[in-house]
Parts: sequence; C-alpha cells; structure tokens
Amino acid sequence: MSRTIRIASRKSQLALVQTHWVRDELQKAFPDITFEILTMSTQGDKILDAPLAKIGDKGLFTKELEVQMLEGQADFAVHSLKDLPTNLPEGLMLGCVTEREDPADALVVHEKFKGSKLETLPEGAVIGTSSLRRLAQLRHHFPHLSFKDVRGNLNTRLAKLDEGEYDGLILAYAGLHRLGFGDRIHQVIPAEISLHAVGQGALGIECREGDEETLKVIKALEHLPTAQRCYAERSFLRELEGGCQVPIGVNTVIADGQLTLTGLVASLDGQKLVKNVVSGTPEEAEELGIKLANLVKADGALEILQDIFVTVNR
Repeated sequence: MSRTIRIASRKSQLALVQTHWVRDELQKAFPDITFEILTMSTQGDKILDAPLAKIGDKGLFTKELEVQMLEGQADFAVHSLKDLPTNLPEGLMLGCVTEREDPADALVVHEKFKGSKLETLPEGAVIGTSSLRRLAQLRHHFPHLSFKDVRGNLNTRLAKLDEGEYDGLILAYAGLHRLGFGDRIHQVIPAEISLHAVGQGALGIECREGDEETLKVIKALEHLPTAQRCYAERSFLRELEGGCQVPIGVNTVIADGQLTLTGLVASLDGQKLVKNVVSGTPEEAEELGIKLANLVKADGALEILQDIFVTVNR
C-alpha cells in the first residue's frame, strides 16, 4: 500500500518553488510514496505594512506550519532556513538541511543606475531593505546612502524598484536565483561588506521528533557540509539569543578539514561593529558557534543587542 506524506509550505512564490523542488527530489528517490503539498499563509505573510523588526520574529514565517505538524495534519515543513528560529517548539526538530545556494546578499538597481555598485551609487540614493542586519552593515560602509524599509514578496519589491520608489534593493542572491531573476543582480556583495544571515541560502526541513519514517525520507536530501556550516551559525545565534531580525551576520567556510566561522553584531546606525572568527573541525560546529558567541559577548555584543531591543520596541 502506497504511503502518503504531507508537506506544509507557505503560499509565497519562493516558498512554493523551494517546496516543489524538495517534493520532486524526494519523489525521484521514493517513487512509491505520494507527496502532497499543503499551503498556508503565515503571520509574516499577512502583515505587510510594518517593518519585520516591529512585529516580532519568533516563528513569524513558521508557526502556522508547525501547528499543522503538531496536530498531525502535515508530516514535515520546508523553510528558508534563515526564517527558522533556533529554538523550535517542543516535539519538533530540524530534520534535514539541503545543499546551500550562494548565501551572499545581492544588489539590484533601478535602470537609471545600471552598471552601478554600492560604492558608486550617488549620495542619497534610496536603498530598500527589510533586514536590520543588512541595514547596519551597509550604513557602516556606505553612510552616504539612504535606506528605506521594503516589504512584500520578491515580485512586489522589484515592481516598487522599477516604478522608482527605490534606487536599489538588497536581496538574497539565493532567492533571486531560485525565482529566475539572476540576470537582475548588479553586484554580489562580498562578505567583507555584508556578512549574510544565519542559514541564508539553505533550506531547512522541519519534522516531528520521533517520526523515524519521515526522518529517513527527508534525510535523502541532507548535505552534510551545508548542515555543519548552518549548525555552527545557528548555535552562534542561539547563544546570543538573537532572532532573525537583529543585526547579526555570519560567514562559514569549510576548507582543508577546518570549519571557519565569522560572526558580527552591529548597532543599527552602523557605528559599532563587534566581529570575531573561530576555527575547528566541522564535527565541532555547535561548539564553535558557542565559542564565537562568547568572544563577541566579551567584546560588547550584548550591550549592542540590548540597545537595539530597546530602540525597536519603543
């Protein structure tokens, strides 16, 4: 008798592209299983008239999907890993991390600035971003630019750019690439300028703890080097008790048997940056994240985060 596995997904175009990719890859690996996709809107999809940092971040794009799993309506959920909180609800677990796209941020500019990069845009050019992490780092490096919050799905944001509401947008390279907008990227922003979000570029598949049958299926898509890099990043974020809407950036590299994790905490105005680096074996990923968090704490990261919490919640 054929088994049916139900996949929970957000309704957004990017979420569905990612979920369909997961379903299709699993269908190839398990032709005898039927995979069904259940779509729903999350709180983060519904509230589009306020900055993300103002409406909270604990499960903003995941909670409704998690309820479906806990109630037995869905067997697993596909997330952009950067949206998945580092502390999951009791009874759920991160079962699989897929191979990562380039996790870098990218610049897309209005046609009138074609050929421009961040460093060559004119003073006062309006750059749209909904990320405090991007905002803080870019203010530090490019104080001559003006920054404005932007919400909505990728098509909505690009339409606002094309209509002249913004001179440029900062978006995830991975999302642009997955939705076929790679040709609109004018600059892939190097890590020296903008460290990326924890988990950016990877997909996280969340499932129920103890559901060994489902876990065995989704593990077919696990990419161990990506998982190790992301475990280090998530451990760093968890230890700092930071949600996805705080200016915490990371970069991870595995080379010559070593995992190198770089982490940064920045103030909203970009004036204060605390940054450090640790290295160890990939098997020590979670310990490396904790070690790095303690280093940046000692350098003043907690004071920066506390100031941000007070500012955002005024």
